[in-house]
Amino acid sequence: MAGRVLRRAAKSVAAGVLHYSGARKAMAAYRRSQSGGRRILIVSYHRVVSDFTGELQRSIPGLLISQETFRRHLEEAHAAGFELASIGDAVDVMAGRRTAKKDLFVVTFDDGYRDVYRYAYPVLKQMGVPAITYLPTAFIDTDKRFNHDRLFHLLRRVQERRFQPDFATMPGPSIQLLGPILTGHKTVSAALDDFIGEHPTRVLTGIIDGLEQQLGGGADLVPEQGDVMNWDEVRRMARDGFEFGAHTLGHTVLTQEPTAVVEHEIVESKRTIEREVGVQVKDFAYCNGWYSDEIIRILSQNGFRSGVTTEDLPNRVGGDPFTLKRKVMWENFSLGMMGDYSSALTVCQFDDCFGVLGMSHPVLGHRQHALSPATDTNQVVIQGLVVPAATLSKVTPVEVVQVTEPAFATDARVAVPVDSPQVVLASDAALATEAAQPEELQ
Repeated sequence: MAGRVLRRAAKSVAAGVLHYSGARKAMAAYRRSQSGGRRILIVSYHRVVSDFTGELQRSIPGLLISQETFRRHLEEAHAAGFELASIGDAVDVMAGRRTAKKDLFVVTFDDGYRDVYRYAYPVLKQMGVPAITYLPTAFIDTDKRFNHDRLFHLLRRVQERRFQPDFATMPGPSIQLLGPILTGHKTVSAALDDFIGEHPTRVLTGIIDGLEQQLGGGADLVPEQGDVMNWDEVRRMARDGFEFGAHTLGHTVLTQEPTAVVEHEIVESKRTIEREVGVQVKDFAYCNGWYSDEIIRILSQNGFRSGVTTEDLPNRVGGDPFTLKRKVMWENFSLGMMGDYSSALTVCQFDDCFGVLGMSHPVLGHRQHALSPATDTNQVVIQGLVVPAATLSKVTPVEVVQVTEPAFATDARVAVPVDSPQVVLASDAALATEAAQPEELQ
């Protein structure tokens, strides 16, 4: 908490100095020269909501931005001298097929949340700003919720009920997700972000099924929020000139899947949009921002012109259109030291001032293709809770539990005995209110 406050204060102060002294423009010029004469800033959003504070209590914080803040982002980008352009414009400028008179600012949305139709689409249409939405097509026209939203909702229920899951009846890797949360080492959002990129979809659904069964089922275990568009809404936006790209069928992190699955997810998502909307699909967004050489090969062979990552780095003229860099934005990236909207901070984000100063740390999306990582078996049992030993080494001691004799796990997945005279358990840390204090995501 204190660290987040200090970081926000430092960035707010730095933004004010950089903006009002003119140093921000100098940094923008530096990035422009680095990028080959034109900056191509691609920004990524997920959910645009009417009540950010209310939604914050029940949704993943880093996916949210209020309608008003979103509108101000577009206004700030225009005032800062950007041309609000399409993804096709960006690809053409990078390839040298078009010369841009201004730096480009490209608006993208991942996942096709209905919030985008309700609250972003009217703003974009009113202001005449182009945008592209990347659709995981198996969710369109259904009442399904994404695995990340379902897991976030279930994990919050686990916290609220002080529930101790029975890991013996769940997929082995589930301990890697729940252990750090239940010991207070990670927030739900941070744990989910790390876990989803490392495990295939079948593991996520297995954990969801296991938790729902252990929690007793019921309608309250399925999140009300997070609904996605239907095809009529997609077609309505398309008729107004807004573009759509593919984002797999089932919102699948492709680096964790075999080649046959990768090709099916890519090709069928493209075909579905083309069939339902009557437009040509040329662009793709990597789920979780992760990609591999194999995925790029399949995209190229199937008529795509671009792939967007979530790497917060500058795009360069002449760069690879299948590794386009994006800056993922959410509400808190524009909040100043007092929690109010900051124009200086917003434009410093757009101009990558904090990247130039080394105050941000981009996560690279390129991965080696693998079915699944090896599962860590170095685990221990604490009062019925199986927890990775590596996690315990990082936990702040809250309660010391004496162990009078060696204890052995009965689960076949756990082969390492507790050989220390004591272990720690942060029993109340899992109840810390996360939504009220969302972590910085950069």
